[in-house]
Amino acid sequence: MKAEENETGVKAWLCVMVWPSASYARKQMQEEVMSSSRDLPALSGGAEHKRIVDKIVYVFEQLLPDPFILSIGLTVLVAALAVILVPGISVSKLLNSWYTGAFKIIAFAFQMVLILLTGFAVADAPAVRAILGAMAKNVKTPAQAVILLFPVVAIAAWLNWGLGLVVAAFLSREIARRAQVDFGWLVAGSYSAWSICNNGLSSSIALSQATHGNEMNFVEKITGQLIPLSQTIFAPFVLVPTVLVVVVMAVIFVWMHPKGDDLQSVQIEDEAGDMDSHSRTALNPGSPAARMERSPLGTIVLLALGLGLIWTKVASHSFVLDINMTILIFLLVGLALQGRPINYAYAVRNGVRQTGSMVLQYPMYGGIMGIMAGTGLAALIAKGFVNIASSHSLPLWSYVSSMIITLLVPSAGGHWAVQGPFVVPAAVTLHASVAHTAMGVAMAENVSNMLQPFWAVPVVAMAGIRLQRVMGYTAVTFLVSFVIYAASLLFIP
Repeated sequence: MKAEENETGVKAWLCVMVWPSASYARKQMQEEVMSSSRDLPALSGGAEHKRIVDKIVYVFEQLLPDPFILSIGLTVLVAALAVILVPGISVSKLLNSWYTGAFKIIAFAFQMVLILLTGFAVADAPAVRAILGAMAKNVKTPAQAVILLFPVVAIAAWLNWGLGLVVAAFLSREIARRAQVDFGWLVAGSYSAWSICNNGLSSSIALSQATHGNEMNFVEKITGQLIPLSQTIFAPFVLVPTVLVVVVMAVIFVWMHPKGDDLQSVQIEDEAGDMDSHSRTALNPGSPAARMERSPLGTIVLLALGLGLIWTKVASHSFVLDINMTILIFLLVGLALQGRPINYAYAVRNGVRQTGSMVLQYPMYGGIMGIMAGTGLAALIAKGFVNIASSHSLPLWSYVSSMIITLLVPSAGGHWAVQGPFVVPAAVTLHASVAHTAMGVAMAENVSNMLQPFWAVPVVAMAGIRLQRVMGYTAVTFLVSFVIYAASLLFIP
C-alpha cells in the first residue's frame, strides 16, 4: 500500500511539474485564464501592462489550439501555397513529397526524444535532487533566490534542455519551501533562465548541422560541409548574448520582485514522492529476476562500453560532439547517477509520458519540410529572402521571421524543419554567415518561448496561480532578450 501511495505521488509530481502532458495541464491553465481576475505584480506600466498580458494570454489559451492541431493546419497552408505559387505541381508530386518528408524525419525525431529522456533521467536521480535541495537550504531572500536560480537553471538548460526544465521546476519548489518570495515571480525567473537552452549542447539546430548525414542538416545537403559546434554554440556571437541574457535578467528580476501586498507566496508541502522514487514491491524479492534488477552489473557493462568508445575516439583524434555522442554522454551520466539499470528504466519510463506531443508533431513538420523541398516552394521563398536581404542583414531577417514561426511551432527541431529549407539556401546565395543564419532561428526560439507558454504549463498548473502571474514577468524577458540577441547577430562576428 505504501509503495502504491509513493508511486502515485511520483506520477502526480511528473504530471504537474515536468511537462505539458496535455489535457490536464492545458485544462488547468484555461480554467485559470477564465477565473476571476487577480492583480498583476506592480511593474511599470500598471493597468496598460495588465491589458497587454491579458491579450497575450487570450491569444495563446483561447484562440490557438494544441500544437498538433496547429501542425495539421500548417500542413494544409503550405500545401495550398505550393499549389498556388509553384507552377505545374501535380497532386501526385505534392502527396509524395509530403510522405517522403514525414518519414525521413523519424530518425531525427527519435534522437530528440532521447535528448529529452536522457536529460530527464539525470535530473530525476536522487543525488541530483538532494544536491538541489541542499543548495536551496539557505535561501531566505529574493536576491538570494535569483543568485541561486538563474545560474543553476541556465547551466542545466545549456547542458540539456530536458534537464534544465526539470531542474527549474524542482529548484523553484525547493526555494518556495524556504524563502518568502512571490511564487509567480519565482516560476517566471526559472523559466527565463531556462530560455537559453537552444544555445546549448542539446540545441537541435546546432547539433543537426554538426552531424554528418542527418536528415535535418540542410547545410551539408547544399554545401557538402558541416558546421562544427565551435562555429555555433561555442562562438562569441552565441556565448556572449547567452551570458548577457542570464546576467541582465537576473538583475532585472531582483528589481521586479513584488513588495508588500503584491507579494503572493505559496506553501509547498512535502510529497509522498520525496521518498525513494524507485521503490517497488516485488512479489518475490528473492527471485532471480528481482536479484538481476537490483544488480548494478548492467550499469557497469554499459559504462564500460560507452567510456571505452569515447576513449578510442579521443585517442584516435576522431571524437566529434554531434547528436549521437551527446545522447551517449547523457546516457552514461544518467546510468552512473541512477546506479542500477532498473532505476534508469523507471526514470525513462516516467519521462516517456512527456514525449507524446513531440512524437506527434515531428512527422507533421517533416511532411511540411518535404512539401517545401519537393515542390520547389522552399527555393521560391529563399529567392524572396535574397531580394530583400543582404549578406549582413540576412541573419537578422532569419531571426525576425523565425519569431513568427516559433509562436505557432513551439519546438526548435520542428521549427527548423519548416524554416531551414529556405534560410540556408538564401544564406549560401548571399554569401552570408550560415552559422549566424541558422543560430538566428535558435535564438528566436529562445525569445518567443517567453510569450509562447507551451513549456511553462506544468509549473503554472502546480502553483495554482494564473498564467498572467508568470507572463507578466516573462514578457519583460521577451523584450530584453529580443534586443540582446538581435544586437549579437548584427554586431558580433
